[in-house]
This record gives sequence, C-alpha cells and structure tokens, in this order.
Amino acid sequence: MTPDRARRVGLALGSNQGDREAQLLDALSALRAGGVAIEAVSSLYETPPWGVVEQPAFLNVAMVGVTSMGARELLVLAKRIEAAAGRDFDAPRWTARPVDIDIALIEGETVAEPDLIVPHLLLAERSFVLVPLAEVAGEWRHPRLGVSIATLRDARPVEERAEIRRVRGPEWTAG
Repeated sequence: MTPDRARRVGLALGSNQGDREAQLLDALSALRAGGVAIEAVSSLYETPPWGVVEQPAFLNVAMVGVTSMGARELLVLAKRIEAAAGRDFDAPRWTARPVDIDIALIEGETVAEPDLIVPHLLLAERSFVLVPLAEVAGEWRHPRLGVSIATLRDARPVEERAEIRRVRGPEWTAG
C-alpha cells in the first residue's frame, strides 16, 4: 500500500564485505533511484560485527529521507538493493554481507508483521545504529518507547558506544 503523502524515513545501512564504502555509496544511489529523496547521511562509522559469527568489522551509516512508499514497498526496495549487491539471503543470520539495509523508522507508521517490524525491533539495543542515526535524526522519537533517538543512544553502555569509531564525517558521500 502506498501512503497518500510523502513521509520521512530513517534507514540504517551497513557493509562488511568487499569495498565497504563503495557498496554503501552504491546503496544510497540505488535508494535515490528507487524513490527515496535523501535529506541527510551520517558520518561513516566502523563497528564490530553483531552476533557470534567470526567476521570482518562493518562500516555503518544512517540516512534520513522522504518517500511516498509504505513500509512494505520500502522493504522490497531494500531487499532488491541488497540482492543486487550480492547478498546471500540463504546465509546464516548475522553473517558477513556486502550491504544490509534496515528500516529503522517511518514517520507516522508502525508495522508488526512476521517479516517486517517498524520501528526496527532491535533499534533501541543497537549502538551501531543509534550512534549514526542520532547524528541525523537525534530528535526523532521512537513511536513505541516515546523517547528520542539521542536519548536511546545515550542510554546504551559507554563501553559499547566506545567500540564505534567514526571514520569520516558526513562529507564522505562527496567522495
């Protein structure tokens, strides 16, 4: 279902295979081409992998944009971009991948379906998402928890946030 108006979306992107920075730039370009008007992209952060599988560190960013797509359409676009980048959807969960795109937030929309939960189910637990997302949408309130993204970031353990290393400022998308 397509909403009758454009709305803000917050997405989290990560990569830990191949040329990670180039893969993220390609994913951002594909999001633009797919109908997301990108308003802001965070700094580039290197983060340890999530989960128990041995794998390389991730580069992570967050972006805020505007789209008239609903959550389902946005998910389809994200999966199409991930597939084009070479993501293996049959690989075990939380393993290395060229591109991962998560829907963190959609303005005025919450979804609770088996394969799609918005806001992202683990958003409040993931410093690697909260740190970059707070940079571009710190004032945005989590619709279920009622607190800002910046507040959620600041509530994460200091040692966890310390593992997240800013690699480049928000100008990294300019090359």
